[in-house]
Formats: sequence, C-alpha cells, structure tokens
Amino acid sequence: MNRLLVYIFIYFFLIINQSIAQENIMILKLKDGEVKIQLFEDVAPNHVKRIKELADSGKYDNVVFHRVIDGFMAQTGDVKFGNSNSSDFDLNRAGMGGSDLPDLKQEFNSLPHDRGTLSMARSSDPNSANSQFFICFKAAPFLDRQYTVFGKVIEGMELVDNIKRGDESNNGSVTDPDKIISFKSL
Repeated sequence: MNRLLVYIFIYFFLIINQSIAQENIMILKLKDGEVKIQLFEDVAPNHVKRIKELADSGKYDNVVFHRVIDGFMAQTGDVKFGNSNSSDFDLNRAGMGGSDLPDLKQEFNSLPHDRGTLSMARSSDPNSANSQFFICFKAAPFLDRQYTVFGKVIEGMELVDNIKRGDESNNGSVTDPDKIISFKSL
C-alpha cells in the first residue's frame, strides 16, 4: 500500500512539474519557422507576466524587428509603432513606443546575456522596460545585470539567425524588416 502511494505521489509530481514547465514555454513564429522559448519566471516574474500578457493577447503579432545588429542582437516588441498591420505603424518611430501598460521595475538578475538570451529593452532609466525586447545573437556580457533577462531560445536559434540585419552605420535600423508572425504560450 505504501509503495502504491509513493508511485501515485511521484506520478502527480511529474505531471504537475511538466505542467508548470509547459506554462513557461512560448512559441515565436518567424518567416522561416517556429522558435521555442523558455521563460524564467523565477528570476523575472513581472517581466514574464508582461510578455505572456502581451503575447497571448496578440499584441506582438506582426511587430517588426526594427533594430538588428549583426553579431549582437535583434530588437522587436514596439507594439505601438512597430505593428506592421496597425494604423499607428511608423517604421521611423519603431523602437520609440511600448504598450498601454505601465513601465516595469527592473528585475536584474545573475543570468548572463548568452547566445539566445531574451532580455528587455529600456531607456537610460532602469525602470523603463515596457514591451520591447531583444534576442542576443552571441554573448554580450557588457549587458549583464543592466538589463532584465527573462528567457532563452531553446529550439530554433538558427531561425533567429536568419532575421534580416539592419544598417550598422545607422544603429541597426532595418529598412524592410522581418516581423513576428505570432508569439503565443505553448
């Protein structure tokens, strides 16, 4: 009888653990396919909550990668001026907007800005992150503990590598940018 209870406990623990893990997986659909992203709710709970809220309400769908610097990162997430299907779309202003939600307080953590890291973009004010984020093409340790890391690509980084690059002499601005097709929880 005790052995049966132990097996039942282990079974439920594994099911619950799997369910919690699935809760923090997002699918970012790009022109070349789907990218699987693990969110780090334990170190950036408010940023993860914001990303999920905006993504699951469709706010990131059709938002362009307005700033893409080869060997550094691809930035997106301006849901105000960067949505290519919106009447407010303005490629010249993409990167200056955010969502209608209040800015977030920083949640700097010890996770490094490695290849595939997702981190929140912000102004010079550490508490100004809102909806914009970037994905690192390679390690960027100079960003560590200065920007909130909230996730990491766990499958499909080669698809992120295919995002159209911007003009390096113009801070990575992209004239005919790729966009997020969709971004949703698993």
